[in-house]
Amino acid sequence: MLKFTSCSLRSAAVLRSPAAAASQPRVRLSTGPQQKHRTFYEFRTYCIRPDQNAAFLKLTNEKIHLRTAHSELIGYWSVEYGGLNQVFHIWKYDSYSQRAGVRASLAQDPSWISEYISKAIPMLMSQDNEVTYLVPWSRLQEPPQEGGVYELASFQMRPGGPAVWGDAFQAAVTSHDAPGHGKLVGAFHSECGRLNRVHALWWFQSADQRAEVRHKAHTDARVVAAVRNCVVHLDSQENKLLFPCSFSPLK
Repeated sequence: MLKFTSCSLRSAAVLRSPAAAASQPRVRLSTGPQQKHRTFYEFRTYCIRPDQNAAFLKLTNEKIHLRTAHSELIGYWSVEYGGLNQVFHIWKYDSYSQRAGVRASLAQDPSWISEYISKAIPMLMSQDNEVTYLVPWSRLQEPPQEGGVYELASFQMRPGGPAVWGDAFQAAVTSHDAPGHGKLVGAFHSECGRLNRVHALWWFQSADQRAEVRHKAHTDARVVAAVRNCVVHLDSQENKLLFPCSFSPLK
């Protein structure tokens, strides 16, 4: 049976007396950065039945064009470390209404249903999705060359939102990116799924090159100081090393 993780949007309001409001600085709380545009990125993670992993990737390679005819695929990866028999993919949407239209069109696409979905669904154990935005200081970038390995580093921050820990997270990420301790492809903030969750998508020439530059980063005083200032806001973290599929736009 498939397990679907749905999104939930939460909001909070702070009630104060007029006198208290006048005597204290006004703080704007938010579950995410204030977006100046509507573009968002849907993260999808599928867990594949162990005996169906190769068949699923082969089918997807042959039929992904039926899906990309409806909306833009940013990248599609198989998880090599940090999760077995998984694929991770990112889709770009201009708005929630556009995504709703895409889903409606897919549900009425006979080729998509008969040639892909009806065959792929029995191969899956679960599906999960998350709506994310690029953080205001990040933009999506292509790696300097094709191939290599990607790392998705995910951080569960303590409640409070970017108003509390945004600057510290930015400093920690950019301290790795600027001197070349990895190539940052994009930094994202969750909007639907686990809140107060941020992701950094990195590119490395290889898993061995990643290990080498990570070791160097641990001896970089600027990196160590930035991470130390950020970790006080952190609840947990995890990562996955990803290999791009042959049909992935990001390779």
